Amino acid sequence: MYRRSLLKSLTALPLLALAGRSRLASAAGGAAPTEQELQKNWKELLADGADIAPSREPLKLSAEEWKKRLSPEAYHVLREEGTEHAGTSLLLEEHRPGVFVCAGCSLPLFTSAMKFDSGTGWPSFFTSIPGALGTGVDGKLGYERTEYHCIRCSGHHGHVFPDGPPPTGQRYCNNGVALRFIPKAQSKPPARSGPTPLGPKPLAKP
Repeated sequence: MYRRSLLKSLTALPLLALAGRSRLASAAGGAAPTEQELQKNWKELLADGADIAPSREPLKLSAEEWKKRLSPEAYHVLREEGTEHAGTSLLLEEHRPGVFVCAGCSLPLFTSAMKFDSGTGWPSFFTSIPGALGTGVDGKLGYERTEYHCIRCSGHHGHVFPDGPPPTGQRYCNNGVALRFIPKAQSKPPARSGPTPLGPKPLAKP
């Protein structure tokens, strides 16, 4: 059932991406940065002291180690090349400045300036941080698609299609569960003006 739904949605992607392209152009309101500028200046959107991978040195773990490190949903996508259901990622509504890193190893992959609304139900980007992704050929659906993965931990992220907006014409269709977003402006706890009141601690929200 899900396979049929996925195939059906894939046939509509070019039209949906055209709509996303139109929204991106109107939002730009003028000359947009070039791909080279976005890639060169990506660290401008990285928060001070952000928790990211210190290098691109390969990270290799056993299946059991990955299961301890990741949620079941993230493990299915990153380590088993699964696909999350369209429209389920909270990152679809993430519009703050910042950087998207691999949920498996914290390597920076995209910035908020590279993201656009494709209308497909998956977080989408028109380019990536240089050297962060590797690619391969995926023929599981009966035709060839270009799969891409994190260059550091080899975690699967999604597929790239030639129907994205300018300036690249590409659409990196990413599983949201495979990403972690780091906002540029990190929230800070409110300053206390007096002693901590006595009593039970409030329960944390889920």
